[in-house]
Amino acid sequence: MKKYLALGDSYTIGEQVNESDNFPNQLYSLLNTENNVFAPPKIIATTGWTTDELATAIAQAKPSFDHDLVSLLIGVNNQYRGRSIDEYYTHFYGLMCQAILFAQSKPKQVVVLSIPDWGMTPFNQDRDRELISKEIDAYNNINKNIALHFGAHYMDITQSTRFHANKLEYLTPDLLHYSAKEYKLWVHQIASSIIK
Repeated sequence: MKKYLALGDSYTIGEQVNESDNFPNQLYSLLNTENNVFAPPKIIATTGWTTDELATAIAQAKPSFDHDLVSLLIGVNNQYRGRSIDEYYTHFYGLMCQAILFAQSKPKQVVVLSIPDWGMTPFNQDRDRELISKEIDAYNNINKNIALHFGAHYMDITQSTRFHANKLEYLTPDLLHYSAKEYKLWVHQIASSIIK
């Protein structure tokens, strides 16, 4: 039976959606329909985590090194808290190395997802949307370059979150996080790349 490890923050755990509707569980369900037999995903993610908090949680959880798929989506809370780009680079590089180790040292079994643009959602009333988008692009430039450097898959989900930022069916009631409908778009994008 194949193993899937999902690492991240609120976008991975699925803030305000049913557990079965977060993107790791939707991906697990979809992949199991493609003649793959996956165990339910192991998820190490909590709303609000920054890169260093995720690293601490990973150290405590001690994931095994035999996963067939690892996803990594982290960084929005670094941006939200005003943490530096240089710090993000260092932390993300370390997390990427760990993700590869957890994926049997095979970079092609790792999927990095870009950071969604929360700044364009209705939740954001007080901050500069243009500045947030610019900062998120800078963070995503880092995680993309690191993912491609190692030969991992990279999924740009940011554009989808921008396109759907004011469409309520793609958002949860807090108007900040994303609904099962948005996650489904991510899942099909990831699955098509993996299956290919």
